[in-house]
Amino acid sequence: MAAGTVLAVVATVITGPVASADTAPDPVTAANPPTVSADPLPTVQVDGVVWQQVIVGNTVYVAGNFSTARPAGAAPGTNTVPRNHILAYDLTTGVLRQSFAPSLNAQARTITASPDGSRIYVGGAFTAVNGTPAYRVAALDPTTGAMISSFRPAPNSRVETIVATADAVYLGGWFSAVGSSPRAKLAAVDAGTGALRGWNPSAAGGDVTAMVISPDRTKIVVGGSFTTLNGSSNPGYGLGAVDATSGALRPWSVNGLIRNGGPNAAITGLSADAANVYGTGYVFGSGGNFEGTFSANWADGSLRWVEDCHGDTYGVSPVGEAIYTVGHAHYCGNIGGFPETNPRSWQRALAFSRSATGTVARNGSGSYFNFQGNPAPSILTWFPRLDAGTFTGQSQGPWTVTGNADYVVLGGEFPRVNGKAQQGLVRFAVRSIAPNTSGPVVTDASASPTLTSPAAGRVTVRWTAN
Repeated sequence: MAAGTVLAVVATVITGPVASADTAPDPVTAANPPTVSADPLPTVQVDGVVWQQVIVGNTVYVAGNFSTARPAGAAPGTNTVPRNHILAYDLTTGVLRQSFAPSLNAQARTITASPDGSRIYVGGAFTAVNGTPAYRVAALDPTTGAMISSFRPAPNSRVETIVATADAVYLGGWFSAVGSSPRAKLAAVDAGTGALRGWNPSAAGGDVTAMVISPDRTKIVVGGSFTTLNGSSNPGYGLGAVDATSGALRPWSVNGLIRNGGPNAAITGLSADAANVYGTGYVFGSGGNFEGTFSANWADGSLRWVEDCHGDTYGVSPVGEAIYTVGHAHYCGNIGGFPETNPRSWQRALAFSRSATGTVARNGSGSYFNFQGNPAPSILTWFPRLDAGTFTGQSQGPWTVTGNADYVVLGGEFPRVNGKAQQGLVRFAVRSIAPNTSGPVVTDASASPTLTSPAAGRVTVRWTAN
């Protein structure tokens, strides 16, 4: 460079989420609680897709569409054992439970446990369990996987979601009858005998995909693609609450804001803690306005907060002061998170604060619904990287998330986590039991700096933050 020449360097950082977590924020606040680590822990793998998991003590029960399981680290097709659409593994080790090996003749879509853990309820598209007729829902022994023969309801189509109490099992899905009795997407049966109960709310215009019951067992929140619930469209457009005894509609005011129903939109997941209900959704085309996660008050369904990240969201789970979600978010700028990138990048697992800590800004990307001014949570520093899979043909990664005080577990069709082969199932743990070795990583060649000179004596340096 000649003497006296000044070279101006302009650095442009193109940001995107990277594999990281904040397991020990300082200070810990409502806006910044600790998360689990981003370290993917070795977990049994499957050869298809996981749709749902439930944790009972130290065992995780898994429902999905798969035919084999193999240990963590085993390549596809090696060291496999048969597991037809259902399995169980040890929460602390990730190792397959050998004794639990029921066999379903078609996919399982949902799985839950009785409150005392003495039964595992599974629903889906199957018509036989262990070679015995069982029409789309069954109760299993949690240790052996044997079918409990006294429980034999028979919905006439797929069961997508199950909620269980000590005396009743609530079903939601595609069906129009249970046995010979009409039931419009919703039904309840006796927990012991499977006999149909009188509970008979009606969802129309679409299907039921998710349910959650209140802590006092008095109401059930229902989500899906339906456009009316008990004849009402507000509440009742993809989302509503019904009485757990009578089936009558209950107030649920968040449905005035969150509107997902019909063939192109739905509420995809529901979960809850003692105070709040959390829901997720998707929309692709007309009929809906919501792709992120909302939090609503159990008392009347009034809004606590909404996170306006763009990209379908499929599942949500509250764990302490953090709310974990899965989907394929590509923009969270409206709540202070990552921007849209070009080419587009996907963050398939996120975490948010349980508390509302700010407000949604005006929509800043695309022609999405404007949630501006509504309360919003904080997006937390938890960014594991999960790759999209190919099994369903939908190019998705995780489809479901749940957890307890020590672990968060994800299931789906992803083939890798943080660049390491780990198919369909993965665990993450709190700081005290995690390796705590995962940090920011270089994800692709675009991280290499590029230099351009827009004018003499001036250089622009661009790189993707990692």
